[in-house]
Amino acid sequence: MPILEQQANSPWPVTSLVINGQRTELRVPPDMPLLWALREVVGLCGTKFGCGIGQCGACTVHLDGNPVRSCVLPVSDVNGPVTTIEAIGKTDIGKQVQAAWLKLEVVQCGYCQSGQIMSAAALLMRDPHPDDAAIDAAMSGNLCRCCTYPRIRAAIKVAT
Repeated sequence: MPILEQQANSPWPVTSLVINGQRTELRVPPDMPLLWALREVVGLCGTKFGCGIGQCGACTVHLDGNPVRSCVLPVSDVNGPVTTIEAIGKTDIGKQVQAAWLKLEVVQCGYCQSGQIMSAAALLMRDPHPDDAAIDAAMSGNLCRCCTYPRIRAAIKVAT
Protein backbone atom coordinates (compact mmCIF):
# COMPACT_ATOMS: atom_id res chain seq x y z
CA MET A 1 0.00 0.00 0.00
CA PRO A 2 1.39 3.45 -0.81
CA ILE A 3 2.25 5.88 1.95
CA LEU A 4 -0.72 8.01 2.90
CA GLU A 5 -0.68 10.98 0.53
CA GLN A 6 -0.53 13.71 3.17
CA GLN A 7 2.67 12.15 4.50
CA ALA A 8 4.64 11.88 1.29
CA ASN A 9 7.03 14.72 2.23
CA SER A 10 7.46 13.78 5.87
CA PRO A 11 11.05 13.53 7.16
CA TRP A 12 10.23 10.45 9.24
CA PRO A 13 11.07 6.88 8.21
CA VAL A 14 8.34 4.66 6.80
CA THR A 15 6.60 2.49 9.38
CA SER A 16 4.54 -0.38 8.02
CA LEU A 17 1.60 -1.52 10.14
CA VAL A 18 -1.28 -3.92 9.60
CA ILE A 19 -4.38 -2.09 10.80
CA ASN A 20 -7.73 -3.85 10.63
CA GLY A 21 -6.32 -6.36 8.18
CA GLN A 22 -4.85 -3.80 5.81
CA ARG A 23 -1.18 -2.95 5.45
CA THR A 24 -0.69 0.77 6.00
CA GLU A 25 2.55 2.66 5.59
CA LEU A 26 3.01 5.76 7.69
CA ARG A 27 5.69 8.39 8.04
CA VAL A 28 5.40 9.42 11.67
CA PRO A 29 7.84 10.01 14.50
CA PRO A 30 8.81 6.60 15.93
CA ASP A 31 7.74 7.73 19.41
CA MET A 32 4.27 8.85 18.27
CA PRO A 33 1.64 6.98 20.30
CA LEU A 34 -0.36 4.52 18.22
CA LEU A 35 -3.54 6.32 19.32
CA TRP A 36 -2.55 9.50 17.51
CA ALA A 37 -1.36 7.64 14.43
CA LEU A 38 -4.74 5.89 14.25
CA ARG A 39 -6.81 9.02 14.85
CA GLU A 40 -4.85 11.83 13.22
CA VAL A 41 -2.99 10.07 10.42
CA VAL A 42 -5.08 7.04 9.44
CA GLY A 43 -8.43 8.69 10.27
CA LEU A 44 -9.80 5.95 12.53
CA CYS A 45 -11.42 8.00 15.28
CA GLY A 46 -13.35 5.29 17.12
CA THR A 47 -10.48 4.75 19.55
CA LYS A 48 -10.72 7.49 22.17
CA PHE A 49 -8.23 9.59 24.11
CA GLY A 50 -9.02 9.48 27.80
CA CYS A 51 -6.01 10.04 30.02
CA GLY A 52 -2.82 9.78 27.97
CA ILE A 53 -1.09 7.66 30.61
CA GLY A 54 -2.58 4.21 29.99
CA GLN A 55 -4.81 4.23 33.07
CA CYS A 56 -8.39 4.59 31.81
CA GLY A 57 -8.69 2.10 28.93
CA ALA A 58 -10.57 4.39 26.53
CA CYS A 59 -7.77 3.95 23.98
CA THR A 60 -7.76 0.13 24.05
CA VAL A 61 -7.06 -1.64 20.76
CA HIS A 62 -5.92 -5.18 20.04
CA LEU A 63 -2.30 -5.86 19.17
CA ASP A 64 -2.01 -9.39 17.86
CA GLY A 65 -5.29 -10.18 19.63
CA ASN A 66 -4.28 -8.75 23.01
CA PRO A 67 -5.71 -5.57 24.51
CA VAL A 68 -3.19 -2.72 24.71
CA ARG A 69 -3.36 0.96 25.63
CA SER A 70 -2.67 2.79 22.40
CA CYS A 71 -2.06 6.14 24.12
CA VAL A 72 1.24 4.89 25.58
CA LEU A 73 2.33 2.47 22.84
CA PRO A 74 4.84 4.07 20.45
CA VAL A 75 4.29 3.24 16.80
CA SER A 76 7.85 1.86 16.71
CA ASP A 77 6.86 -0.80 19.27
CA VAL A 78 3.88 -2.12 17.28
CA ASN A 79 4.97 -5.64 16.34
CA GLY A 80 1.80 -7.32 15.15
CA PRO A 81 -1.58 -6.69 13.58
CA VAL A 82 -3.70 -3.94 15.13
CA THR A 83 -7.49 -4.24 15.40
CA THR A 84 -9.58 -1.21 16.32
CA ILE A 85 -13.21 -0.73 17.28
CA GLU A 86 -13.96 -0.03 13.61
CA ALA A 87 -13.18 -3.66 12.73
CA ILE A 88 -13.97 -5.68 15.87
CA GLY A 89 -17.61 -6.02 14.76
CA LYS A 90 -16.45 -8.04 11.77
CA THR A 91 -15.39 -10.87 14.10
CA ASP A 92 -17.89 -13.33 15.56
CA ILE A 93 -17.02 -12.39 19.12
CA GLY A 94 -17.06 -8.68 18.31
CA LYS A 95 -20.54 -9.02 16.82
CA GLN A 96 -21.74 -10.87 19.93
CA VAL A 97 -20.28 -8.26 22.27
CA GLN A 98 -21.75 -5.34 20.33
CA ALA A 99 -25.16 -7.05 20.15
CA ALA A 100 -25.10 -7.67 23.91
CA TRP A 101 -24.14 -4.03 24.54
CA LEU A 102 -27.18 -2.92 22.53
CA LYS A 103 -29.55 -5.51 24.01
CA LEU A 104 -28.69 -4.50 27.59
CA GLU A 105 -28.42 -0.79 26.80
CA VAL A 106 -24.96 -0.61 28.36
CA VAL A 107 -24.05 2.79 26.96
CA GLN A 108 -24.81 6.04 28.74
CA CYS A 109 -22.47 8.74 27.45
CA GLY A 110 -20.57 6.22 25.33
CA TYR A 111 -17.12 7.79 25.54
CA CYS A 112 -15.38 4.81 27.14
CA GLN A 113 -17.35 2.15 25.32
CA SER A 114 -14.98 1.49 22.44
CA GLY A 115 -12.28 0.59 24.97
CA GLN A 116 -14.74 -1.43 27.05
CA ILE A 117 -15.87 -3.40 24.00
CA MET A 118 -12.29 -4.06 22.89
CA SER A 119 -11.35 -5.35 26.36
CA ALA A 120 -14.49 -7.49 26.57
CA ALA A 121 -13.86 -8.98 23.12
CA ALA A 122 -10.25 -9.80 24.04
CA LEU A 123 -11.46 -11.51 27.22
CA LEU A 124 -14.01 -13.62 25.35
CA MET A 125 -11.44 -14.60 22.73
CA ARG A 126 -9.27 -16.02 25.54
CA ASP A 127 -12.06 -17.32 27.77
CA PRO A 128 -15.45 -17.92 26.12
CA HIS A 129 -17.22 -18.45 29.48
CA PRO A 130 -15.57 -16.20 32.07
CA ASP A 131 -16.76 -16.08 35.66
CA ASP A 132 -17.23 -12.82 37.55
CA ALA A 133 -13.65 -12.82 38.81
CA ALA A 134 -12.26 -13.21 35.29
CA ILE A 135 -14.54 -10.45 34.00
CA ASP A 136 -13.53 -8.13 36.82
CA ALA A 137 -9.83 -8.83 36.22
CA ALA A 138 -10.07 -8.31 32.46
CA MET A 139 -12.12 -5.13 32.75
CA SER A 140 -10.35 -3.61 35.75
CA GLY A 141 -8.28 -1.26 33.61
CA ASN A 142 -11.31 0.29 31.92
CA LEU A 143 -12.89 3.22 33.70
CA CYS A 144 -16.46 4.43 33.16
CA ARG A 145 -17.47 7.75 34.68
CA CYS A 146 -21.13 6.83 34.17
CA CYS A 147 -20.64 3.70 36.31
CA THR A 148 -22.21 1.24 33.90
CA TYR A 149 -20.08 -1.58 35.34
CA PRO A 150 -23.02 -3.87 36.28
CA ARG A 151 -24.42 -3.60 32.75
CA ILE A 152 -20.98 -4.19 31.24
CA ARG A 153 -20.56 -7.38 33.28
CA ALA A 154 -24.08 -8.53 32.34
CA ALA A 155 -23.43 -7.83 28.65
CA ILE A 156 -20.22 -9.88 28.73
CA LYS A 157 -22.20 -12.79 30.18
CA VAL A 158 -24.89 -12.42 27.50
CA ALA A 159 -22.23 -12.35 24.77
CA THR A 160 -20.81 -15.72 25.84
